[in-house]
Amino acid sequence: MARCENCGRSPMAGNNVSHSKRHTRRRWFLNVQKATIDINGKRKQLNLCTRCMRTHRKAKLSIQGG
Repeated sequence: MARCENCGRSPMAGNNVSHSKRHTRRRWFLNVQKATIDINGKRKQLNLCTRCMRTHRKAKLSIQGG
């Protein structure tokens, strides 16, 4: 469940930088939730990131879960 099924976003990579400026690799994961949305009158269960859930809610589309 690391990828959003709506927008396709996936985890990003970068560096942790300590106080002494040592760089170690790290990943930023998405906040992915299982949600039920209505698409063309049919209910569908998708793994959505919270950004997509918020966009759907603001566009007044039906969304449940998360």
